[in-house]
Amino acid sequence: MLKLTQLIILFFLGTNLAFAYPKNIQLEYDVSRNGKRFAKVTESFTQKGQQYHIKSVTKGLGVYALMNQRVLTSTGTVTKAGLKPNHFELHQGKSAKKTLIADFNWAKNVLTVQVKGEHSTEVLEKGTQDLASYFYQFMFNPPTKDEIKLTLIIGKKLNHYQYKVMARGLKLDVAKASYKTLHIANQAAAGDDKKQLWLAQDQYYLPVRYKLTDEDGDSFEQTLTKIHVE
Repeated sequence: MLKLTQLIILFFLGTNLAFAYPKNIQLEYDVSRNGKRFAKVTESFTQKGQQYHIKSVTKGLGVYALMNQRVLTSTGTVTKAGLKPNHFELHQGKSAKKTLIADFNWAKNVLTVQVKGEHSTEVLEKGTQDLASYFYQFMFNPPTKDEIKLTLIIGKKLNHYQYKVMARGLKLDVAKASYKTLHIANQAAAGDDKKQLWLAQDQYYLPVRYKLTDEDGDSFEQTLTKIHVE
């Protein structure tokens, strides 16, 4: 039988694991294109029990306010390995042509995707994330190696990405605060978009900056402006 001291230790270990991660996160970002601010992103992550809900809304600013807002939602389960999406939706205004819906059947390892009203299925790979969940997956599974592999559902099919750690403990000043960040970048082939992420090591590895450079050389940057974690 376990001794009383062992039971107490196990109890506190279990308690720490249960409360090791925040259950409510509110983030805001400014988005710029080639250095000119044109949109704002508001995100929320909430966890109740073992279930999570993520919502990300992008709204244009100024003349770009006429653009339809982009809304991403992801729901699923929090496991020991991190986030396990069950359902994902992407909407751009009311346009059916720009709608993406994905259902993750982990019991049968089947991913069902709806794009432009058409359904398709493929084998669901272990660890697959969606466009809303993968940012928060770093919180539960921070990179420990110099190379990171990601599997994401984008469009009709799964896409595989390889990222490389560029720097650890890199100081970055954003949102009126200084963060120690992990800088990672994808290993892009010729003609592919180049992506970079700065994750706050002292703030649950939440993304504080994201930069994408497309094949035409245009640069899109998303930078943290507000953060609330509890």
